[in-house]
Amino acid sequence: MTASPTVSATDAPAELIISGCTVLVHDDQERIGFEEDAAVVVRDGVVESVTSADAVRDLPAVERIDARGQVAMPGLVNCHTHAPMVTLRGIAEDLPTEEWFNDVVWPVESNLTARDVELGARLACAEMIRGGVTCFADHYFSMDAVAAVVDECGIRAHLGEAYFSSQGPQGREKSLEFALRHRGGAGGRITTALAPHAPYTVDDADLAVTADLAHEHGLPVHLHASENRDQAETSLARHGVTPIEVLRRTGILDTDVLIAHGSGILDRDLPVLAHAAGRTAVATAPRGYLKFAWPTTTPVRALYDIGIPVGLATDGAASNNSLDVWESMALTALLQKSTTGDPRWLTARQALHHAGPQSARAVGLGDVVGTIAAGRRADIILVDLTGPHTQPVHDLAATLVHSARSCDVRTTIVDGRVLMRDRELLTIDVAAVVRELGERMPALLDLSHGRRIQNYKT
Repeated sequence: MTASPTVSATDAPAELIISGCTVLVHDDQERIGFEEDAAVVVRDGVVESVTSADAVRDLPAVERIDARGQVAMPGLVNCHTHAPMVTLRGIAEDLPTEEWFNDVVWPVESNLTARDVELGARLACAEMIRGGVTCFADHYFSMDAVAAVVDECGIRAHLGEAYFSSQGPQGREKSLEFALRHRGGAGGRITTALAPHAPYTVDDADLAVTADLAHEHGLPVHLHASENRDQAETSLARHGVTPIEVLRRTGILDTDVLIAHGSGILDRDLPVLAHAAGRTAVATAPRGYLKFAWPTTTPVRALYDIGIPVGLATDGAASNNSLDVWESMALTALLQKSTTGDPRWLTARQALHHAGPQSARAVGLGDVVGTIAAGRRADIILVDLTGPHTQPVHDLAATLVHSARSCDVRTTIVDGRVLMRDRELLTIDVAAVVRELGERMPALLDLSHGRRIQNYKT
C-alpha cells in the first residue's frame, strides 16, 4: 500500500475516490495480495494512490464511491475477440470448424455493412463493460466503425483491421492505414496493430511485408496462428514447417506479436517462441476450443516456463457465444489442471495474475493497466461478493476465480470515468441497439447469394 496522500486546503479535489473496499494488488514478483478497508484515489484518469479508507475520509473529491463489501480489481482485458460478431451469436451451432466457417460464418460475413459492424461493436462493448472488461483486443473488418464506438462509449481497445491475401495488396494497405490513423485515438485509449488473419489465409510474402511494415512504423502484429492441432499438423505435412515456424521465417516473430489461440503449438515450437526477437504473447479462449471439440488447449504452462505471457480472451461470440472473461479465467485454470494432471496448476492466484498483468502485457499495455497502483491508468472494476454463491469467503482468490460471475461486477471505470454504476450502463443504449439489429437481421442472414469472404482449408 502506498503512502497516504498529503491533504492541504489548496489541493484540487481528486477526480474520484473509491473507499472502504478490498483492493487486489500485485507485486513485482508476480504475487497478488489483498488490502482491506482500503481506498483508491484517482486524479486525471490515473491512480494517484492506494491507501487506507481512514486516510481519505476528509480528502475532497469530485466523485466518491462507497465500496464497502466489494473488491476493487484491475479491469479485465479481453486479449482476442471479434466484437462485432455478437450479431452472429448462435447462428452456427454444433458444427466442425470447417463447416462453421464455410457453410455459415464466412457467407454471412460477406453481407456485413459498416452499420452492422457498428451496432455489433456497440452491443459487444455493452456486454463487456457489464462483465468488467475495460480493454479488448479486436481483429475484424470495417474497424473505423469499431474505433468510433470505442471513442464514444469510453472503453479501451487494441484494434486491428483484418486482411487476407485474397484481397490483394489493398487489404494489407488498408490494415496499415487504419493502424496509423487511429493509433492514440480516443484520448489515448486506442492502440492499434497490423492484423493479417492467419498463416493459412495470408501467404508468406504478405506476412514478410507485414513484418517490414511493423518495424518501419513501430506497430505490433495481431493474428491467428496454430489455432488448433489440425492446422499445425497440416502445415507440417504440406510445407515441412509449423505455423509458428512460418512466423519465424517471415519475420513476424521479430516484431511485437499477439498470437490468438495457439492450441496447436507443438513442443518443437517452444524454442522458436522462446528465442523470438520481438515481444511475443498468446491469447487463450478455452470455451471455443471445447465447443469445437479441439483435442488440445493453449499450453499455458509450457509457455509460462519460457516467459511467454498468456492473456485471457473469449474470441468472437459466434464461436464462444459470450464475451465473458470471468468464464475464460475459470476455464483456463480448470483446463490447465486437467491437461497437466496437476491440481496445483493453475492456482486461483495464478489465474488472477493472468487476468491482470499478463493480459495487459499481452496487448502491449503492461506499463499502463493490469494493476491498481500509483501511476497506472484508473481502469478499475468493483465486484460485489455478498451474494449467496460467493459466501462464505474462506479464500478470496478462489472466490473471485471459481465462484464470482460477471454479473457480480457492480461498477466499471476506465481512465477514471465511470462507465457502469451499480449495474447501470451510462454510455450505451442497449435497447436501441437491439431494436435496430433486429430490423437488419433478415438481410444479414440471407445466404441466397452463395458467396463467402474466404474459404477455410487448413
